[in-house]
Amino acid sequence: MRRLPSSLPLAAVALVTVLLALPLAAQGAVADAPATTTPTTPATPAPKPPPAAPPTSVATVPDGTPLYQDGQVDRVVMNGPWLFRLDTADAGLAQRFYDQATTAGWGSVSVPNAWNARDDSVASFGGAVGWYRKDFRLPSPKDPKTRKPSAATSQRSYVLRFESVNFDATIWLNGRRIGTHSGGYLPFELRLPNASAHGVNRLVVRVDNRRKLSEQSGVGAGRPVPPGGWWNYGGILREVYLRTVDRVDVTNVNVASRLPNPAGAATVTTSADVRNATGTPQLVHLSGRFGSQPLDLGTRTLAAGETLTLSRAITVRRPKLWSPAHPSLYAVRLTATAQRPGEQRPIDAAGYRLEAGIRSIQVDGSGQLLLNGEVVHFRGVAIHEDTLTQGAAMDNAVRARLVALTKDLGATLVRSHYPLHPEFQELADRKGLLLWSEVPAMYQLPETLLGRAAYRNLAFEQLRANVLANRAHPSVAIWSVGNEMPSVAGPNQSAYIADATTVVKQLDPTRPVGLAFAGHPEAGCQAGYAPLDVLGMNDYFGWYTGVGGNIADQDELSTYLDTLRTCYPHQAIAVTEYGAEANRDGPTEEKGTYKFQDAFVRYHLGIFNAKSWLTGSVYWALQEFRVKPLWSGGNPWPDSPIHAKGLVRLNWTKKPAYGIMRTGYRATRQFVPRSSAKKRRAAAAKQQPTAAK
Repeated sequence: MRRLPSSLPLAAVALVTVLLALPLAAQGAVADAPATTTPTTPATPAPKPPPAAPPTSVATVPDGTPLYQDGQVDRVVMNGPWLFRLDTADAGLAQRFYDQATTAGWGSVSVPNAWNARDDSVASFGGAVGWYRKDFRLPSPKDPKTRKPSAATSQRSYVLRFESVNFDATIWLNGRRIGTHSGGYLPFELRLPNASAHGVNRLVVRVDNRRKLSEQSGVGAGRPVPPGGWWNYGGILREVYLRTVDRVDVTNVNVASRLPNPAGAATVTTSADVRNATGTPQLVHLSGRFGSQPLDLGTRTLAAGETLTLSRAITVRRPKLWSPAHPSLYAVRLTATAQRPGEQRPIDAAGYRLEAGIRSIQVDGSGQLLLNGEVVHFRGVAIHEDTLTQGAAMDNAVRARLVALTKDLGATLVRSHYPLHPEFQELADRKGLLLWSEVPAMYQLPETLLGRAAYRNLAFEQLRANVLANRAHPSVAIWSVGNEMPSVAGPNQSAYIADATTVVKQLDPTRPVGLAFAGHPEAGCQAGYAPLDVLGMNDYFGWYTGVGGNIADQDELSTYLDTLRTCYPHQAIAVTEYGAEANRDGPTEEKGTYKFQDAFVRYHLGIFNAKSWLTGSVYWALQEFRVKPLWSGGNPWPDSPIHAKGLVRLNWTKKPAYGIMRTGYRATRQFVPRSSAKKRRAAAAKQQPTAAK
């Protein structure tokens, strides 16, 4: 959040006012940007490289176990030693770091890695250029059935999958540039056209996360830069996978369910892209199982290099429905066989596995979000990927701990400004947590830039990547196309919302599409929101001041919520952020104290509980995280750069408001049968017969 706090000392107000007059900060970058492009370097010195272990030139064979289940069976984590060097002068391209055999100047690290973890300086936030290198040998080919080593064939090829690189990445293999990518938090894949089957392969990744503290959110010299609403960690923030492709590759697997009647049968459609990875035609057959039911997605002859989508719909007559109370999952297994002309029989060429759920989620004509026919009143929390010592390069143990806290709190939905790690999403599937799935490209982007191709294209690219990567998760409830664009939706924003909604619906027509906006009463009703199914209002009534102090009084929240209901009677409305900073003891009247946070939480929960039509609310955030240098968050005595609205500190200790939230969340009936919900709304209407205007 980027609003002027109401109780800063005069000198601090002047400083923050100067900062807010400068441009913001969000996310993005244009794919395939030339490797020689040099963004504006921060005015402050670049961060010094962290202490590194002595470099090793030993080439290892990747064999790491995947950190999450869903995906191809022939994939391994690129584990073992990596090399890293910080390039503060941006001289690596000229000095050909991508084509060096020597380890001089390099240090050893492990990946995932955030090179500026534990560095809270202005220079750290401003970013730098860093280089990663992995010397490796290809793993021995394995038989798809037995998983035992088999004789190598000339038909095998290889694919790299990066789960998240922040921000601009350029990748070389054996001195040859094989691809680029812009934007963190979303996966991308590259084929390895020049991998050596028997020798040492040298993978090099140049990462550029430079931006200025003063740059507007996502905006840097006319091109997208890392966002400014959370710490700008640079590096390969999530793991890297190597996948062996034996003649056929299976990707973009989706399992979509249609449930017209929650008490009846479901139609489940399984689809996948199959690619002939060889230079000759092949007869490809894709089959498998959904739970105990067989699947036959068909047989096709694929030309050399051709990709085709195969699908099959089945009926599940008595489905076990997925819900937060009962997160039932079905095991899905797919196997592709391939047969070339002249071969007597097909061979097993590829396998894919995942877990899927059957459930329906939709918005009805009265503006209620329904899960399996029940009216939703979720209580949720927000999460940012941050840790005390590793920054955003967190591990599965931390993810499991965050999920455990979320469940203990009684929350049923998690929101972030970007797609969380795949293992977190699988945990949400298994533990019964809904996800508000958002892309970061349009984080606080101003109207003037919402119409520019570079920013729109990055957003559409991220939307497609998010939907394709995560649409099989039953936990994903809402696709969000952005956060806190201007509260008055101008022509550029309105056009983006319409186009983004179309992009998402084409890829996944089974889920609602939403948007989060800053709650400002002066904005009025927005016609540009018409294409959306769900509207999320970020509520800081009683914390920030707003325009002319119009959100300074928390007593105005109830009236404003009723006004939103009047504006948007047929769309589901939720509160997607609310929170108050707390880092010290002190009186209830003083912002930044634990008692103030306690009172803030109690008041807002009371208002939300009184709105029977409200779809839900999300507290921002479950755990503290780093934002940016000079961050105050409305706290007159901040612990910059820490976002102190969190209920849990980065050291995992809980603030008093955690217990208040836990009591409130657990006392709320978050999923209500429609008949009961109608009675509740009728009773509420009798108590408040006149709608607020």
